[in-house]
Amino acid sequence: MLSIHSARQRGHNCKIGLAIAGGGPIGGMYELGALRALDEALDGLDLTRMDCYVGVSSGAFLAAGLANRMSTAEMCRIFITGTSDDAEFRPETFLRPNVGEYLRRAASLPGLYADWVSRLLRSPHRATRWSDLFLRFGGLVPTGIFDNQEVERFLRDIFTRRGRSNDFRTLDADLFVVAVDLDSGEAVRFGEQGWDDVPISCAVQASSALPGLYPPVEIGGRHFLDGALRRTMHASTVLDRGIDLMIGVNPLVPFDANQATPQADQAEQVGLASGGLPAVLSQTLRTLLQSRMQIGMEKYPLRYPDIDQLVFEPNADDSELFFTNLFSFSSRHRVCQLAYRNTLADLRKRAATLKPMLAAHGIRYNEDIVQDRNRSILAGLDVAPRMTETTARLRRALDDVDQLVSRHRAARHS
Repeated sequence: MLSIHSARQRGHNCKIGLAIAGGGPIGGMYELGALRALDEALDGLDLTRMDCYVGVSSGAFLAAGLANRMSTAEMCRIFITGTSDDAEFRPETFLRPNVGEYLRRAASLPGLYADWVSRLLRSPHRATRWSDLFLRFGGLVPTGIFDNQEVERFLRDIFTRRGRSNDFRTLDADLFVVAVDLDSGEAVRFGEQGWDDVPISCAVQASSALPGLYPPVEIGGRHFLDGALRRTMHASTVLDRGIDLMIGVNPLVPFDANQATPQADQAEQVGLASGGLPAVLSQTLRTLLQSRMQIGMEKYPLRYPDIDQLVFEPNADDSELFFTNLFSFSSRHRVCQLAYRNTLADLRKRAATLKPMLAAHGIRYNEDIVQDRNRSILAGLDVAPRMTETTARLRRALDDVDQLVSRHRAARHS
């Protein structure tokens, strides 16, 4: 599903911004598949050389990687095929029990118990109420099931090698990673002045700290949670940066069981309630996130009428995606492939509108890829030649030179 707003009067800067929403591990894999499709199907669009990026939650992983000039092909090799010599992704490292916090919370039991006994002696009736007991001993419950320190270590390792940077201030493009302050509910954009000294890996760790799943991340004496708690995509962050084209990807939409295909399973045929609590909670989460994003997307054409805006999303009747566990890594290849083909289908369906719009930004369709209805996301993922740290940095430097030459030639012919 593709939402389009055509600019009333286009600028001539050809500046492009990318906004990537959150959606758990599976949402991130859907976004990677969609971005891979755009990368292959649109000539003239270089996702590693956008003018600005904003990422939220799982989208922050991808935005930070692209801003560090990691291609979609390389990220697919890391997260999907496991054929990268750059990094080794092991899902189990992201799902390690938060044992340290379990032990710290358990150690506080004697103190909490002593305090409760003292209150019991002073006010027996009040101290034995369920609400008081819950508040008194709630501190024993960990703030997150899994330890997200591995998230930070994984990213720090990637962003401190091969000429990449873990510092917002040294990137070639503007990168913003959004998280929410636990104590105030304020959305903080890491990468902005005043917050640009925070390591990118820590910012992504904070932005992806989904409540209950991962604990809040302490940065500068404040605790931060998943950035999607305030907004789903935070597209205004890049729209305010003087861009001419905004491309957004949102992986979560409510499921429409009424439009599901005849092959849908029993839970869809008789209604989502038959799927039990997991189906109800999944639909509730998707509806809340989508409703907030729709409010923003309805305002953006009015606030930014001269910016072309594209937002790629799953189809509402996609039962395969809906009934995939949002927090499971085992289905990442299948979900990536689904997003890849959905995005190519959107490009085919809306070609009449998209072609002239994209042409104004120097982007054109690669018809061989767009029209290939059976193309697999694996088709362009040949194993990259192994590189040392030195050769990786040299390749990056040569890429910079090539980019400067291309810009110089374009300026001479304009």
